Amino acid sequence: MEKRKDHWENVYETKDDQEVSWYQEIPVTSLDLINSLSLYREDSIIDIGRGNSNLVSELYKKGFTNLLVLDISSKSLERTKSKLGRKSTEIQLIVSDILEFQPSQKYSLWHDRAIFHFLINEMDISQYVNIVSKAIKKEGYLIIATFSTSGRKKCSGLEITQYSKEKLQSLFHESFELVQSLEDVHKTSFETEQNFIYTIFKRK
Repeated sequence: MEKRKDHWENVYETKDDQEVSWYQEIPVTSLDLINSLSLYREDSIIDIGRGNSNLVSELYKKGFTNLLVLDISSKSLERTKSKLGRKSTEIQLIVSDILEFQPSQKYSLWHDRAIFHFLINEMDISQYVNIVSKAIKKEGYLIIATFSTSGRKKCSGLEITQYSKEKLQSLFHESFELVQSLEDVHKTSFETEQNFIYTIFKRK
């Protein structure tokens, strides 16, 4: 855990938004998928491994009032708090390694475009699936976006796990039903491309 934390603290201490490959000024694909779910504005939404994503800011603008952000890096969340300004008092910021996270409530939506593909051993992956299965309300939603099988094999200097729709479905099928999947190409600020697969699951 400390090694992971040190890595991401260093990233957010030394790099600006545009200096990391995964940054999106407006996370259009995630927002479109969330809009398709017809959530209530008071529904609880947690963004996992937020980093310097602007997703929560955009959801706040749309009127969502029960927003949470989790990241292993305190420096990342300090940056988030600064960017949110006065809005930060209305959004819960949680510093935690995902594998040590103990949710204090159940969520209507769990969104992760940042963490899951960095888990590379079966025990950690299984633990993540177990945490998610307990953390989402019945008929709540899970959005997982990971590097696809045509995507990168490393990110931020770290090994990652690639996924197909079938592989994700096999991991989450006990507690979730697959609703939708799509592939998306993220164009980085370095004029390169990252191949992602996005999936929506519904809690059984």
